[in-house]
Amino acid sequence: MQTIYSSDHRLHQGVELKDGAVSDSFEKPIRAETVLKQVKAAGLGDVLAPNVYERSCYVGAHSERYVEFLASAWDDWAATGRTCQALPLVWPVRGLPSTAMPQFIDGKLGFFSMDAGSPINAGTWSAVSSSANSALTGIDALARGDKAVFALCRPPGHHAGREYMGGYCYLNNAAIAAQRCISQGAKRVAVLDIDFHHGNGTQDIFYDRNDVLFVSIHGDPAVSFPYFSGFADERGIGEGEGFNLNLPLPKGTAMEQYEPALQQAGSAIAQHAPDALVVSLGVDTFEGDPISHFRLRTPDYLRVGEMLAGLGLPTLFVMEGGYMVDEIGINAVNVLLGFEGRA
Repeated sequence: MQTIYSSDHRLHQGVELKDGAVSDSFEKPIRAETVLKQVKAAGLGDVLAPNVYERSCYVGAHSERYVEFLASAWDDWAATGRTCQALPLVWPVRGLPSTAMPQFIDGKLGFFSMDAGSPINAGTWSAVSSSANSALTGIDALARGDKAVFALCRPPGHHAGREYMGGYCYLNNAAIAAQRCISQGAKRVAVLDIDFHHGNGTQDIFYDRNDVLFVSIHGDPAVSFPYFSGFADERGIGEGEGFNLNLPLPKGTAMEQYEPALQQAGSAIAQHAPDALVVSLGVDTFEGDPISHFRLRTPDYLRVGEMLAGLGLPTLFVMEGGYMVDEIGINAVNVLLGFEGRA
């Protein structure tokens, strides 16, 4: 299995507002470096740089004005004389009457954000576009006949919606890849999100569509970020009704409870009969993850990979979360080794 990786991810290192203070983000460059090291140690396959794609390849999953905002936000921020990382100041919450996009950068940051955990700095656009390009390169490899590809994306993407960033995510790499697959002629695609946190952005992008099935296994949003999406009764709207499946699980979920949910997800995917599967691969389901509360163990990820292989689909793995830096590499690669039958 080839891995698509760009060192441009190092250009972005953020801060976040958490526990009442601004501090270094849990989402940091060493995460991707640790995974890359394990990819090489395991002999998974070739490591290739992503191709370069036009911004238009991100449009479809995202709106054109949102992509333009991301590409220009740092320049707009720096033009005010500020050199610190850009974070939003105000959000368009319930009750505020205007739905118009502001013209000034402070307003734009709030308009296109869901939280204060996704700052923008001078290297952010280069990092997030190379991350999306890794996913696009991977989906193009599937179109050429590869059975499976690993897009080692950083920053992650599944919290980024059609017109918002959040949860360390800016461009939704998995959704961009799924959209390209459809644009190139696939009739149906499935996106399976196994990150601990609900993939609210991916849900947002495909919620009214029946060509992309979205399935997410995640911590109960009543007590887990992102709090405002991921409940079981969110099934899609319009043509998309019935094509969105959320499987929230309680605190302390171990593999004994997780495996039946993964089996249910697999059954829904098989019924959808997709031409390709995109897996949002988060390993923050690991016991002891600092911002999660499942209890999967390192050998469990081999089993996860085996179960995904059983679907028999061309599969793109897109790296998402996982914040136990010492374990993220082996856990992510165990999924891939399990998928290849190398457990």
